[in-house]
Amino acid sequence: MAGCAGGNPDTGFGGNPSTSSFAGSDAASGPGESTASTAASTPAITSAAGEFPAFASSVSSVTEGRLGASYRQGCPVGPEALSLLRLAYVGFDGMPATGELIVATEIVGDVVEIFAELYAQRFPIRSMATIEAFGADDDASMAADNTSAFNCRPVTGGQGWSLHSYGVAIDVNPRENPYVSGDLVLPPEGRDHLDRDSPAPGMIRAGDPVLSAFTAHGFTWGGSWTDPVDYQHFER
Repeated sequence: MAGCAGGNPDTGFGGNPSTSSFAGSDAASGPGESTASTAASTPAITSAAGEFPAFASSVSSVTEGRLGASYRQGCPVGPEALSLLRLAYVGFDGMPATGELIVATEIVGDVVEIFAELYAQRFPIRSMATIEAFGADDDASMAADNTSAFNCRPVTGGQGWSLHSYGVAIDVNPRENPYVSGDLVLPPEGRDHLDRDSPAPGMIRAGDPVLSAFTAHGFTWGGSWTDPVDYQHFER
């Protein structure tokens, strides 16, 4: 059962794609991935020599093969409307790492800016891999505490497509930020974090800077819903 909900898609995504290039990134290309990337760039967060590395990002086109099980014929958007982002992030060990998200091309610029802010905040992220690495299984991705975006699937507990199917929803640290509907908690390990008054690394709570980073770019937070409450989920 997929844990992250989603509503009706916005018809106007907004946001202009804008990227900065990875310098010295050790990110590996996924199977079937296009290696073409844009030449446009945005300023990276800078650091002096010997300090924490600067934030870096890159954007590439994707193919149907690269999307794997996360895409099939009949999905509401095709590969041509999506982009692969490689993003620097800070792990739970406090060290810089590189992850990947697939999002709608129209929101690339916003997503890069959001994750640049999270990097500057040193907000920890456990894992950031595109969901075909988990066979497009949302439960497996959540169990791994994986931050992800595009996945063509129905909305949880409802009808129609999840906003993840449009590439305009992002789930962040699912174990620390579970999906809750009545007695259902997804992933089950998220029960350790139902008390939102007990802060923990990677948790998103009302008033946190990480939440402000998303909402400043037009995202809404599932943690403000009533039932279900989806603390991991942001959507445009």
